[in-house]
Amino acid sequence: MSIQITLDGRPVSTQAGANLVDVAAEHGVYIPTLCYLKGKPCLGTCRICSVSVNGRIAAACTVSVSDGMIVAVDEPALADMRKALIEMLFIEGNHNCPSCEKSGRCDLQAVGYDVGMLVPRFPYRFTPHQREVGAERIWLERDRCIFCQRCVDYIHDQHSGQKIFTIKGRGSNARIEIDKTLADQMSAEQVREAAELCPVGCIIEKGVGFNRPIGERKFEIKSVRQRALEDDV
Repeated sequence: MSIQITLDGRPVSTQAGANLVDVAAEHGVYIPTLCYLKGKPCLGTCRICSVSVNGRIAAACTVSVSDGMIVAVDEPALADMRKALIEMLFIEGNHNCPSCEKSGRCDLQAVGYDVGMLVPRFPYRFTPHQREVGAERIWLERDRCIFCQRCVDYIHDQHSGQKIFTIKGRGSNARIEIDKTLADQMSAEQVREAAELCPVGCIIEKGVGFNRPIGERKFEIKSVRQRALEDDV
């Protein structure tokens, strides 16, 4: 059913029940995301897609549009809120972009550039994380994990349907875990999918590192904003 919503002060027509992130992109309004993937079940974990919906702050990826909805994205207070959330992700992990295998292809790095983050307003925590290298073809660099849960929810054993990745612990003790037995049964294509699915450089395919020269990496060809608005993610 066709409906009308107000997006940053202008009326737009769309379909009832469509995802707000997708509707905004279709009408030229970029909403940053790290956990959301078009066509996949919503996770709502990173919250950097926070916008105002009918006067209340909401994660846009969790919102299904309805007739008469009033949405604000491009407001200074909202932009600063999203920037602060990005800064928090940087200070809670140990992100060293120049030496990271995912540099130039990292969603967190790309969104950080887009929101104009230079130096976080919060002190770095430098929480120590132990990497996991036991799986045959997957390296977990836990310093970089942002707990988006993409790998947990979208990557499963092709035979049993069991989850290969899980998150254990709470707060500063939370950590991403991998079932090494199931991981070693993953096909080469599934290993590559898991590495690509990770928005940061946490899940790394062993033997594959800096395989794209500077200037030809994903977000150097097109910015994260361009890719989202062109539906080229």
